[in-house]
Amino acid sequence: MRGDATPRLREALEDDILAGRLKPGQRLDEVGLAERFGVSRTPIREALIQLAASGMVEIRPRRGAYVALLGPRQLIESFELMSELEAACGRLAARRMTPEDRTALEVAHADCAHAVSCGDIETYYIENARFHAAIYAATANRTLAAEALRHQRLLQPYRRLQLRVPRRMDASFAEHQGILDALVTGQGDLAAERLRAHVLVQGERFLTLLTALQDEAEALARAG
Repeated sequence: MRGDATPRLREALEDDILAGRLKPGQRLDEVGLAERFGVSRTPIREALIQLAASGMVEIRPRRGAYVALLGPRQLIESFELMSELEAACGRLAARRMTPEDRTALEVAHADCAHAVSCGDIETYYIENARFHAAIYAATANRTLAAEALRHQRLLQPYRRLQLRVPRRMDASFAEHQGILDALVTGQGDLAAERLRAHVLVQGERFLTLLTALQDEAEALARAG
């Protein structure tokens, strides 16, 4: 990892966070990471600073770096923002979708269906992200798509936790079907409404997510 060590390390750590191998609130030990990747602590530190700038890592003075852990208010505000970004994407995608965009959406949806039929939450998590990214791409608005993708990545660890809730994967897929139906029939307002409801966490879903986060924090404390 010489020369371009920092961007490679940043990508590797980002992948670990998105895949759930590094969990919200988990401490990122520079010495251990340097040993794992066979590098000095300097590129590790630089990679963590870059991840902190993107919002995925929090650097606490005299305590080190941690995977970002949003508080209850931050969490619900972030999901509110994400729901509005997705709604905007759905409205534009319904009007601007090309045949290639529709194919990408349908393939991602079919892969989600296969994951549901197998009860494979991990694969569904990956294909779910691909389904949403296909909607962003279909907007033909690079600025909006990039912003939606950035926020999606920041919230991925929390969206992953939601899928652990009993029957949430099945409900999520059913919501995808409704979203896809609205998109391919050009119903932008309906697609926006369904995407907003699909992403927004409130009421029982929000309390369940907070409980899952608490369970993760307790597991990390026991492991530490």
